Amino acid sequence: MSVLSGYKIIELSGIGPGPLCGMLLADLGAEVIRIDRKKTTMPLPEPKLDITGRNKKSICLNLKNEKSRELFYKLISDADALIEGFRPGVTEKLGIGPEDCKKINPKLVYGRITGWGQDGPLSNVAGHDINYIALAGSLFSMGGKDKPSIPYNIAGDYAGGTMFLAFGICAALLSASKTGKGQVVDAAMIDGVSVLSSILYTLSQSGIWNVKNRGSNLFDGGAPFYQVYKTKDDNFVSIGSLEPQFYQILKDKLELGTEFDNQMDPSLWPSLVNKLENIFKSKTRNEWNEIFEGTDVCYSPVLSIEEAKDHPHMKERNNFFEINGITQPSPAPRFSDSKISDPKIAPSVGQNNNEILKSLGYSDEDINKFIEEKIIE
Repeated sequence: MSVLSGYKIIELSGIGPGPLCGMLLADLGAEVIRIDRKKTTMPLPEPKLDITGRNKKSICLNLKNEKSRELFYKLISDADALIEGFRPGVTEKLGIGPEDCKKINPKLVYGRITGWGQDGPLSNVAGHDINYIALAGSLFSMGGKDKPSIPYNIAGDYAGGTMFLAFGICAALLSASKTGKGQVVDAAMIDGVSVLSSILYTLSQSGIWNVKNRGSNLFDGGAPFYQVYKTKDDNFVSIGSLEPQFYQILKDKLELGTEFDNQMDPSLWPSLVNKLENIFKSKTRNEWNEIFEGTDVCYSPVLSIEEAKDHPHMKERNNFFEINGITQPSPAPRFSDSKISDPKIAPSVGQNNNEILKSLGYSDEDINKFIEEKIIE
């Protein structure tokens, strides 16, 4: 038994944080049924490349069709949660919004993932990860002195979106188990990013972080002991010797002089960064691995996604696996007693139509009629 075995989640097909949330829940044992559409502006990749579709089932419905919606209502009648990532008001117009679903299943947790949230002046305008982290104050503090550095969409979409949606759904499921009532989870990426930026608000208001002087602070590339350095072979290594005891190991390993004694004096940092840049250029990344890996200096080589899967620590923990020749991250987190099953390849659109409809009590004759009437696709 996995930790979420016995839970049934309905996912309205989309892109980005919603599907990843569905994958996380499916990885932990929930039955996740994805409702797909035949025609979309962003078609799904082929199943073997659809990593966030793994462990799910697919039924293809046209929710603009009244009879298709009847199948949807039957699907949610015993579901525990639903995931949707449309702009506010879209599911209401389709007749499958929270109030519609509540009439059928009062315990249903209705998970909504958007960039701006369900209300507010920006709630109905388009946006992407870069916009959400910009407005939340997070992007401003990323990167060097010239301009902010754009991270790929891990910060807004997936950290601020997926993780808070998954957390919200699980919290609402716990509440429903006690109260018997479901509720709407309004997971807005801009809200999640704001919460994730809590440390910046602490540091800046404590006078430790100068928000107007990007690239000069503790965690943004200003500190010589919390830094990425280029190596002799044009690779990179990361150093995070923040605590004094770890910083002392760095000094000892590199035989650094007394000019490095005042670790927390920002006025010295630019000069010390330059000196360490020259030191790290004197050896290859593998040579630095020999010196630092396995010590408490807080060191890691900067690996590409192709290299990461072959690192001994990643291999020992089985952090990656393959399905049909496609490398993908293993499910997380791990549990002491509950088993996580090996992930299965994502379904093609509508692959599980018959299986799902039969589980709802429909016969082969019914299913053939649904196909003829284009109630399922």
